[in-house]
Amino acid sequence: MKVQESAENYLETILILSQTKGAVRSIDIVHKLNFSKPSVSVAMKNLRQADLIIMDNDGFISLTDAGRKIAETIYERHQVLSTMLVNLGVPTEIATEDACRMEHVISPESFDAIKEHLRSQEHLNTLKKDNN
Repeated sequence: MKVQESAENYLETILILSQTKGAVRSIDIVHKLNFSKPSVSVAMKNLRQADLIIMDNDGFISLTDAGRKIAETIYERHQVLSTMLVNLGVPTEIATEDACRMEHVISPESFDAIKEHLRSQEHLNTLKKDNN
């Protein structure tokens, strides 16, 4: 399922907040993203209608399996791309911002190639350390 970049950002934010806070409510998303309450409310409604999140009667938000899959994919891309850019010498803040944009448009093939390259580089670095 292809979703819009903004939906991917919301899902990724819900995933991150759930990992750090446990329970997630709309107000947590408002504070994390610095968005208005009405904007987040509309987004949560759209994500519910797309069956990507569930909101209980107390306002707690959880990801559906489909929502979690999208969020984890975006979050992995963010982490890998940020790491790659930092390793290339890009300042962390810029690398993080660039990764936020890149994570939504990179093809699975290109992303897999980057991951494989980083794995091979790590393997080479491990071999170099072992030989010293």
